[in-house]
Amino acid sequence: MGRENIFAIPQEEFSYSIHFRFLQLPDGEGRSSRLVIWSHPGNDVTGMVAKCEKVARTAEKLLRGEVYHYHTKLMMKEARTGGKHLWHQDYGYWYKNGALRPDMLTAYIAIDPCVKANGCVQFVKGSHRCGRIDHDLVHGQTVANQETLDHIRNADGFQHCYGELQPGDCLFFHSNVLHTSDKNDSDMRRWAFLCCYNRADNDPVLKHHHPNYTPLDIVPNDSVLKCTNFTDMSGKDIMNPKEDKTVKAKTK
Repeated sequence: MGRENIFAIPQEEFSYSIHFRFLQLPDGEGRSSRLVIWSHPGNDVTGMVAKCEKVARTAEKLLRGEVYHYHTKLMMKEARTGGKHLWHQDYGYWYKNGALRPDMLTAYIAIDPCVKANGCVQFVKGSHRCGRIDHDLVHGQTVANQETLDHIRNADGFQHCYGELQPGDCLFFHSNVLHTSDKNDSDMRRWAFLCCYNRADNDPVLKHHHPNYTPLDIVPNDSVLKCTNFTDMSGKDIMNPKEDKTVKAKTK
């Protein structure tokens, strides 16, 4: 998205408004990462990001059709304590929600520098071509089958790469791309903002904790910087972690 930081907002106000709504995702090694998930964009500054042309229209171009906001996650991997996210495909989760096709993607936007030292996201480049692979529930996370993962990582034509980003950068990736991230042993916080989109004609057949098709009101890019709402989270439908059957998360 370029190096202009779309999160140049009063973070003290924004952080306070979500501080008591996060859940913790354990990694099986005594650490966890915090996250907050909501279903609808809302009208605060984070909603403007999810609805702005630069993000939403790019999602439509990549998925070749109308999209809707499936959910957004604020991922918080704190300095010295943030845990791992184990290898998975997002579609490993979303298939279980009744999405019959992987016509879905994530726009991963860096709030802080996301580098190797603080546990940036890692990918197996080209792994989306393998289709959906089986996933198992491990340490509370939905995790790619280890044997299949090893076969893919050792096969020719697949490259392990790091998604290092600076604040304001955005990385789009398909729902079948295998990805992971390491624990954060650095003194640097690593927060990232993940907007997830589904094609409008891929409406999940099951009622679940994320929304069915809801038309997306796409807004001009300057709506992000013009927005002065940093604390009113009404209409976002922030998720109760007990409703998510694809993870076993701990509440704060």
